[in-house]
Amino acid sequence: MADMHYTTLGHSGIKVSRVCVGGMSFGEKVPGGHQWTCSPEETQAVLARALDEGINFIDTANTYAGGTSERYIGQALKNLGVRREDVVLASKVYFNDGKLSREAILREIDGTLERLGTDYLDLYIIHRFDYGTPIEETMEALDSLVRAGKVRALGASEMYAYQLHNMQVVAAQNGWTQFTSMQCHYNLLYREPEREMIPVCRQFNMALTPYSPMASGHLCRPTWEASSARATTDAVMRNKYDAAKAQDMPIVERVAQVAEKHGVPMAQVALAWHWARGVEAPIVGFSKPARVDDAVNALSVELTSEEVAFLEEPYTAHELVGPLARPGEKPLAGTTDLNKNNK
Repeated sequence: MADMHYTTLGHSGIKVSRVCVGGMSFGEKVPGGHQWTCSPEETQAVLARALDEGINFIDTANTYAGGTSERYIGQALKNLGVRREDVVLASKVYFNDGKLSREAILREIDGTLERLGTDYLDLYIIHRFDYGTPIEETMEALDSLVRAGKVRALGASEMYAYQLHNMQVVAAQNGWTQFTSMQCHYNLLYREPEREMIPVCRQFNMALTPYSPMASGHLCRPTWEASSARATTDAVMRNKYDAAKAQDMPIVERVAQVAEKHGVPMAQVALAWHWARGVEAPIVGFSKPARVDDAVNALSVELTSEEVAFLEEPYTAHELVGPLARPGEKPLAGTTDLNKNNK
């Protein structure tokens, strides 16, 4: 078993493990939601293993599994007797009434805190960019949560790089709290953030905490299709990746080759690539404790610069998957607008 590594969450000073537990895997199987989520008992078993392995960073959202992801996490931590200061809890706001309006933010943070069973969040993330609310209103409301002690630091998720830049500038101009992390869609099959988003993040000393680091399982096996519950029921996953299957399979094949060379599962190579790229903490979804072990063991996989180049060489430009198009504008052909309560 590899030793856990830690880093700082951007300019916040918060110490986080280099692996983050993704909360989308937890919660009730609500109508219209994911049908592959973990029960309360399974959630607790996963979190117990993660904490034992030194993972202290847990990410969820107010709308994952209808809010039950937050409840399952909060109850599991209580049952396990975890001290609040020993975990870094992150959640999100946007896919709710009012999106990122001041009223919505002040309302939703209280719901999130109640469900998690805590009086503060370490990291509060805006889930998407809100075209309908002035940036000033959003950033001032978020800053008020920091000043009130309900939130320690702020993060952002999917948007265009210019939008992140504008929000950071508005915060700086008004003396408000700036974002310290970016949770974007980033993996070996989807590297579009390298063009603009990641440089903007580094400009503002923000940590990268990407979601889908293993491309919803496509980087974990040599074949494209799979028979898992997620692979057969998750339409969002199919919309994110299936259109680019032909251009992505050569990369999948190279991941398999590098994994065979190292004698490790493909998933560990996919994760090791993130750390080789300077990513602070990829967000990994776990359905069982053994998956936690796999992710932690990936920390001991060190890719050479030649291997990184070999993995990256076949990549070609992809349509954007994640940022929301401006209302009334038709997205570029092939762009997937994931305007749902999940990644």
